[in-house]
Amino acid sequence: MRPRQWSKNLLLFAGLIFAAKLGDATRWLEALTAFAAYCLASSAAYLVNDARDASQDRDHPVKRGRPIASGELPARTAVGLAAVLAAVALAAAALLGPWTAAFMGGFLGLQAAYTAGLKHVVLIDVLAIAGLFVIRAGAGAEAVSVRISPWLLICSGLLALFLALGKRRAELVLVGAEETPGRPVLEGYSLALVDQLVSVVAASTVIAYSLYTFTARDSKAMMATVPFVLYGVFRYLLLLHRHDLGEEPENVLLTDVPLLLTIASWAVTSGVILALT
Repeated sequence: MRPRQWSKNLLLFAGLIFAAKLGDATRWLEALTAFAAYCLASSAAYLVNDARDASQDRDHPVKRGRPIASGELPARTAVGLAAVLAAVALAAAALLGPWTAAFMGGFLGLQAAYTAGLKHVVLIDVLAIAGLFVIRAGAGAEAVSVRISPWLLICSGLLALFLALGKRRAELVLVGAEETPGRPVLEGYSLALVDQLVSVVAASTVIAYSLYTFTARDSKAMMATVPFVLYGVFRYLLLLHRHDLGEEPENVLLTDVPLLLTIASWAVTSGVILALT
């Protein structure tokens, strides 16, 4: 079920934070419910994905240790559990309103499409991953009944696309070093192409976030947070190119001390600004 990757669902709280509703206990309960629902939905998708890819994972030096690939967990049991988790996730989302349930349906549908074939289509694979994060951002705002900011969706999508391309780059480096077999979609990429795509998306991410802070009607002081975003992107690029990290973005974001300090500094600064303005 990969609980380590549930950190991706922290994006569900973005709408609550940027709407400056941190003192609203009801909205916190709604956000926590949405977060739990998306953790269940994500785990359902991981179970189905691992059941589908079990034969390929057995040839991978790391993935072969996964429960389904190793034979510890029967594929049929995993799929059955995934169905239960998806049903509970939909029910929890429905408690927050029909639109929140619709977001959840879209999330599960895109996850299913990604597992079924989109992850094997060059460029569409990383765009689908970005789409999943955009759904998370929109669902988080809808769950707590705050306006869905287009800037929140744009920045979330670009950041997710940046991380997804970084993951593809790390996988290409490993394949080139003959350290691990690559997924089929990697045949459509090259290191030069991915580096260009990463550069374009990295620049777009910083520009989009900067434009958000410049045009914010109630909190132009958020411009003070741009250096944190810029350094965070630079730091991640450094890790990609100097240390060939990025195959597991959640591990990089949760273990690299400079990145953790940058994220914490950005969060504290943003919270103070939004609270005061």
